[in-house]
Amino acid sequence: MKAARNITFWISLFAVCLILVDLGFNQNNDTDSLFEYIYLFVIVLEILFIIIQFIKGIHRYRRKVLIFDILLFVFLVTLFVFRFYLNHNTFTGSNHLVFLAIFLIFIRKLFAFSVISSGSFVNPAQLFVLSFFFLIMTGTVLLSLPNATHEKISFTDALFTSTSAVCVTGLIVVDTGSYFTVFGQIIIMVLIQLGGLGIMTFTSYFSYFFKGGSTYSNQILLKELTKTDNIADVFKTLKKILFITAFIEIMGAFLIYCFIEESIIPGTQDRIFFSVFHTISGFCNAGFSTLAQSFYSPGFRFNYPLHIVIASLFITGGIGFPILFNSYKYVKHLFRNRIIPRIRRKQVKYVPWVINLNTRIVVITTLLLIITGTTFFYVLEYNNTLAEHSAAGKIVTAFFGAVTPRTAGFNTVDTSALNISTIIIIIFLMWVGASPGSTGGGVKTSTLAISILNFFSIARDKNRLELFNREVTTSSTNRAFAIISLSILVIGISIFLLVLLEPGMEFLPVVFECFSAFSTVGLSQGITSDLGNAGKIVLIFTMFIGRISMLTILVAFIRKVRQLNYKYPTEEILIN
Repeated sequence: MKAARNITFWISLFAVCLILVDLGFNQNNDTDSLFEYIYLFVIVLEILFIIIQFIKGIHRYRRKVLIFDILLFVFLVTLFVFRFYLNHNTFTGSNHLVFLAIFLIFIRKLFAFSVISSGSFVNPAQLFVLSFFFLIMTGTVLLSLPNATHEKISFTDALFTSTSAVCVTGLIVVDTGSYFTVFGQIIIMVLIQLGGLGIMTFTSYFSYFFKGGSTYSNQILLKELTKTDNIADVFKTLKKILFITAFIEIMGAFLIYCFIEESIIPGTQDRIFFSVFHTISGFCNAGFSTLAQSFYSPGFRFNYPLHIVIASLFITGGIGFPILFNSYKYVKHLFRNRIIPRIRRKQVKYVPWVINLNTRIVVITTLLLIITGTTFFYVLEYNNTLAEHSAAGKIVTAFFGAVTPRTAGFNTVDTSALNISTIIIIIFLMWVGASPGSTGGGVKTSTLAISILNFFSIARDKNRLELFNREVTTSSTNRAFAIISLSILVIGISIFLLVLLEPGMEFLPVVFECFSAFSTVGLSQGITSDLGNAGKIVLIFTMFIGRISMLTILVAFIRKVRQLNYKYPTEEILIN
């Protein structure tokens, strides 16, 4: 049975490669017929394999996997009967359902095997870095396929677009809506989704789903990747991440669809695709848009309800999954232990410290950045980019303009027309970025908060950082300053190289571009497409390092020192 499973896996992998060839290249009638027979063979083979599995080992099935296989079996049989046996094309339409069937078969086979190694060859940081590198290179190959673009795309531009999508940056060298076909846009959308959540999130959970378990070493690796406190909660955390992402993106797509004017995007399928693309791009803080000028485009510039929906998506995605989990826990605590007992006139239970220190720091810092950013944008741009908006529109646009630099990358105003003072504020907001454990980039809100609080702690001559009756660990403080120092180093090198390689560029747009690339924001003052290949390569590395974090790269490739059992005498160093 194991040999048969291995054979069917390689056959399904071959069929997926054929699908990519089928979609990526124009085929003649003979090739189409050949591909059709191969798809038929794979589907029939999987139907027979599922039947054999049911007969030989149905008692070994886990309930969830059994349900999945039954549904897959029904779908494959129905598709076979209508598509291949009855040739009933009114039911199946094009090959899309056939492609879906092949893809589901491949997923079923792929995740029946262990995805993560035992950890003897790679540590969690190396696995994290390599997964992004692999995804970027795969995306580059797919975007280079002839049918992915209306015109032939260069390798550098394909690599840049793939890196920008995987690193959820949003910087583009070619217009996404007009240069890429629907096939190419779907590739970008999938890269954004996988890059935003991390490919290991998907592969690890579905591998666990189909296998029903995982080795202890794999769980340790996943604990490091997901930043889970308890090793027993690793797969619960992965499940929650996927569920919350699906729920928010479905709701976001529905609301976007409701607020799109039918006169601007007439076709129902086009509106659905627009909604799905932008809800994924929004929640993942990618900033990619099929509109030439993002939401500054005519027909969308004054659609304030749509702006609020998009802003809500990338704020939710940028706040971080740990914050969402802890907030949900707090709301559940309020209803269960506070509100309901009071309604029933029972004794109110007290559960101390439901909201942890991390949530308090992130939420307060995020609110302060939103409020101050909106205020500055409103005041500085009132008679400039906000002049064409109504009174309420000015507030919404200022709010959008203040939160989008926090790694979202969409724009509702002309970025090149902003005042210099506003640009400086935006650069700072881009550098700060989103929150830890989120889909966004930047040095993170908690890093900024700990650093500022540490200033006051040192000024008060305290040897430890205390907040909300809790003490922040020394390792957290050291990590915050390491992240800040490394970010300045990487951005500085990026600016230097870009100025050196692109001598004709103005300095401020170059600085803006490098901060945007490092913090995976995607805002630009219009110089990205004018860069040469060398300049694009600089930004590619900047985006990759910004998404991965320079500190993670150092951890990945510098051997860890074991806990030392000795301690040298301390000595003060002159700092100031």
